[in-house]
Amino acid sequence: MVEIDATVPHSARIWNYWLGGKDYYPIDKAMGEQIMEFFPEIAENARGNRRFLCRVVRHLAEAGIRQFLDIGTGLPTADPTHEVAQRIAPESRIVYVDNDPLVLVHARALLTSTPEGSTDYLDANVEDPQGILQAAAQTLDFSQPIALLLVGIMQFVEDDTEAHAIVSRFLAALPSGSYMVLTHPTNAVRGARMDEAVRQWNEGGGSPRLSLRTPAQITDFFDGLDVVDPGVVPTTLWHPDTDDPTPIDDHGALARKP
Repeated sequence: MVEIDATVPHSARIWNYWLGGKDYYPIDKAMGEQIMEFFPEIAENARGNRRFLCRVVRHLAEAGIRQFLDIGTGLPTADPTHEVAQRIAPESRIVYVDNDPLVLVHARALLTSTPEGSTDYLDANVEDPQGILQAAAQTLDFSQPIALLLVGIMQFVEDDTEAHAIVSRFLAALPSGSYMVLTHPTNAVRGARMDEAVRQWNEGGGSPRLSLRTPAQITDFFDGLDVVDPGVVPTTLWHPDTDDPTPIDDHGALARKP
């Protein structure tokens, strides 16, 4: 029996509220609105990050990648990873990973697959790379290229040394020709206002706690990889789908493992 605590605001459900979804509780809406009242651009960050995910998965599928390990999935919304990938390549295999009980309930119901491909969901934490990799190997072939998606997840690992160790463990398990996608919130655009939004989140009981990193610190996660143009940039500026994209405090990149 999955136990869901509706008395504590949680990142996946607040994110869903900012995206315009319906899968959240009053406590999540209250926290989301509290932050939006001070920092309304937070919804732009959430939506910009989501559109980036769709663009980068489409790019990878068109480049021939057929396996995706999506860690920190969040609640299913329009155009999840498997739908974007399998629309281009129906044989694509996707493993989603999250550890929120509400996400688990929805994932089991909604994250279906094409007959040619495969979709699986793991109830696991990003801080357990070994467990995730072992379980994902039941669906993914680690002798073939895999796209590792760390979209909006590493901010919940506050310690820099631990965060880099986690990323390194995942990358070490991937064969040459694999890719990593990583995004992370920063304060490079809105400065102190973004800092205050994070403070309100953490002091208001948002779960899990989150941290910001500078663009240079985010770039460090890609050491040893071949970063695809245009590099580490606000996610709205990565091969934008609008004529006049607005920079946001969400930076990321796509990189290939040599």
